[in-house]
Amino acid sequence: MAMAKTVMLEGTFATEGMAMGHPSGMVEATLNTSTDELKYSITYAGLSGPVMAAHFHGPAPMGKDAKVLVPIAGPYMSGMSGEAKVTPAVAKALLKGLTYVNLHTKMDPMGEARAQMEVTP
Repeated sequence: MAMAKTVMLEGTFATEGMAMGHPSGMVEATLNTSTDELKYSITYAGLSGPVMAAHFHGPAPMGKDAKVLVPIAGPYMSGMSGEAKVTPAVAKALLKGLTYVNLHTKMDPMGEARAQMEVTP
């Protein structure tokens, strides 16, 4: 039986596309590579209004858009945390830096803030 390995991931929020807000904050996450269990915490500020939806998207490198991979449940507030069981394909995308968290607001329903997820040492 393989030993469980926990991989740390993080991403810093930046403005998505032509969004009007000035986001800051980050996503910190861990992925258990044996169980594909993803745990995350999200902090943010500087958005144009309340977050209406949030998701992990991918697979996509920085600057490219992709479909929703993992919905993030509300209520949406800075400091929120959660966990999700991901598919092996999503786990692979996370480990390759090909996922991002997108925060969607009423002013920017396509996404106001984006944090590209990277494996941290």
